[in-house]
Amino acid sequence: MERRDFNKTLMGLPFVLQTSAWASGAPLQPDAHENLVSGGSLTDVEGLKVGHYTLKERPTGCTVILAEAGAVGGVDVRGSAPGTRETDLLNPIDMVQKVQAILLSGGSAYGLDAATGVVRYLEEHGLGQKVGTLGVVPIVPAAILFDLGVGNPKIRPNAEAGYQAALAASSSPVQQGNVGAGAGATVGKLFGGEFAMKAGIGTASIRLKDSGIVVGALVAVNAVGDIRDPHTGHILAGARKAEGRGFRDSIAEILQGHGVVLPPIGTNTTIGAVASNLEFDKAETTKIAQMAHDGLARSINPVHTMSDGDTIFALSTGALKLRVNAGMIGAIAAEVMARAVVQAALQAHSIPGFPAHRDFV
Repeated sequence: MERRDFNKTLMGLPFVLQTSAWASGAPLQPDAHENLVSGGSLTDVEGLKVGHYTLKERPTGCTVILAEAGAVGGVDVRGSAPGTRETDLLNPIDMVQKVQAILLSGGSAYGLDAATGVVRYLEEHGLGQKVGTLGVVPIVPAAILFDLGVGNPKIRPNAEAGYQAALAASSSPVQQGNVGAGAGATVGKLFGGEFAMKAGIGTASIRLKDSGIVVGALVAVNAVGDIRDPHTGHILAGARKAEGRGFRDSIAEILQGHGVVLPPIGTNTTIGAVASNLEFDKAETTKIAQMAHDGLARSINPVHTMSDGDTIFALSTGALKLRVNAGMIGAIAAEVMARAVVQAALQAHSIPGFPAHRDFV
């Protein structure tokens, strides 16, 4: 395909998704546009592996995205209560160009310790930023979510958990739901944890068949707000009504001026990553991370609050040597992120005190 024809195709893509497939939790089928196939997972992006480690006794856990050959990284933090590590290195003006892994973890600030285990794994395999004759320094940016209100808060991911997640990483389709960083994730907490619901890890990918372009997303959804189907507006998981079944509709109650007691700062956060198999520099990759937040805005409401630390990383593996418009890939990243958020609701299972979407259908 000629580049100019490809750009026209990319500009005109109609991102249409059958809501019935989302509501059932069934695997997504090819979209109406013959050039677009959706469903899948982040590992559809060549060069990436994903591994989970789950502490089922709480539950909590961590998730590692490995880019063993290195990937250009970017990040955008929109929530006001973030917990992160090495995100400054992803600034386009800074020296380091590639990362070897991204860590997503539960456990609040304690969970950042899991990145140490990922660093150990990478060092053992000789993967990292070369430092002359001294070997390598692995670059592992990380973000955490607050799930200490679920189960025993003394149980949280540590360095060994991160190491085990890296050991488990593979290019197989990513397991979703109550695993890894999503094991203790909940949503719909504007009215208190007693009305919240279970969410988890979700993933999706979009493949443009005629070009070989793949864009994927992985997300752990632990939001203050409700998860919605962005095409219908229907709530999939969120704050429940006091009488049990049914949703309160958080944003509707806010707009009506009803009194809302906000949870303490830092008790939430949606963290994730988008990736493509394309070659982009750090500035372009950062722009893609920024645009991917639109996917959160379409599928979580409210989002990016003072009680969220919403953080999205972006990776460009460069496996496909094709230069395209980063803004158009950012648009696709937003769409695939929204789909991953929906999967985080559909694939979750209930735990004591927190029912899941599948309990309501």
